[in-house]
Amino acid sequence: MINRLKCSVENNLIAAWKIINENGKGIAFIVDDNNKLLGVLTDGDIRSFLLKDNNLNSSIIDVMNTNFVFAKEKIKTEDTLALFNERIKMVPLVDKDFLLVDFMEYSSSIYIPAAIPDLKGKEFEYLTDAFLSTWISSSGKYLSRFETEFSAFCNTKFGVAVSNGTVALQLAMDVLGVGAGDEVIVPDLTFAATINAVLHRNATPVIVDVEEDSWCIDPAEIRKSITSKTKAIIPVHLYGQVCDMDEIMNIAREHGLYVIEDCAEAHGAEFNGKKVGSIGHIGCFSFFGNKIITTGEGGMCVTYNEKLDNHMRVLRDHGMSKEKKYWHDYVGYNFRMTNLQAAIGVAQLERIDDILQNRLEVEHEYKKNLDNLSSIEFQKNDLVNRKKIVWFVSILFDGDRNLFLEELNNEGIDARPFFYPLSDMKIYKNYVFSNKVCRKISAKGVNLPTNNKIENSVIQKIKTVILSFSRTD
Repeated sequence: MINRLKCSVENNLIAAWKIINENGKGIAFIVDDNNKLLGVLTDGDIRSFLLKDNNLNSSIIDVMNTNFVFAKEKIKTEDTLALFNERIKMVPLVDKDFLLVDFMEYSSSIYIPAAIPDLKGKEFEYLTDAFLSTWISSSGKYLSRFETEFSAFCNTKFGVAVSNGTVALQLAMDVLGVGAGDEVIVPDLTFAATINAVLHRNATPVIVDVEEDSWCIDPAEIRKSITSKTKAIIPVHLYGQVCDMDEIMNIAREHGLYVIEDCAEAHGAEFNGKKVGSIGHIGCFSFFGNKIITTGEGGMCVTYNEKLDNHMRVLRDHGMSKEKKYWHDYVGYNFRMTNLQAAIGVAQLERIDDILQNRLEVEHEYKKNLDNLSSIEFQKNDLVNRKKIVWFVSILFDGDRNLFLEELNNEGIDARPFFYPLSDMKIYKNYVFSNKVCRKISAKGVNLPTNNKIENSVIQKIKTVILSFSRTD
């Protein structure tokens, strides 16, 4: 870990800030070529320096703190606490020649967040490049790169970047002609954005139940809920799992329906060898901070259809003609993503395979330690034709789920309950078709913290809490 905190004094602030961002500690120890400790630099130091009209190309020497707290490597245990206070949480350790050998860290409490964005690649480099180019709004090279490269990742021809995942769904429905008088089938177990996007189009959502094994929308319930007013289906690839897309597409073809895939939680998942987003008419993604890859906020619509792509681009930008500036052929929206966001997205996409693999390894560690516990059941990853990805490590807990979450929170572990069934909420009750399975799954579901900083000690804490319930049952 100490090597991730070190920064050469020869670097400029851009390089230093990248190191600080990657180590996640908010600090860098500045050393010379011989590893002698010369100073300390924090993210706060850099922000204060920039607020004085300085720039990121400045030398570290101009900013680093040379009057810093340090400790000798053989410091007595009873003397260590005196070094820490509300401002100082990390102290470098040096040897007799003042060479950096290690560090000490102190916190009175430990907090393990449910999700942490993985920003260890070229995110800061590309973001800075976009910033310095002055192309910081809805035009710039990173936007076109992100659209092209993400659609290629999904194995589709076109990608339209938008401001978030919810408006991606709205935009998809708009170009497909979904509106007042139309019914759109949605699953009961999903985030509210799915149904809200339908309501914002003045269409009528029809809430149907989910499969017990996959937790995703049940094709049998879709088939039963279809009426003469049904216009579209929105299958949600929930918590990284994949819907039964063969059956859903068969139903759509039989009844002349559109399929809009909600892929907000499943970047890279596959059904029968096809990436999610490439199977329906339009695939919609979210790049919110807790998603597989992130742009902070942001979304994308992907499609094979060039006509739909062109129409989405016009509507995204106020409905303005591409040939005649300030001439509006449609009542459009401002659903645009910024070049700054896209810069982060391009860097994230460069590492998406590694990010997915890291999450898979986190799930493996959870399973290795918890799989033999009878009170929990992991999300299935062996369903026929479905290749899920790991968004969160998702489990069903057989016990008092809310008390379990409370106990984890007391340990500083931010586990999350599953989404409430849409059918439980008063504002959606009039749209319910079926919900029996969903209610059972939602009441048991827990998403465990999932990021590459989850250590085995955290998993062991979770195991201890689970076992404490087993002993009291």
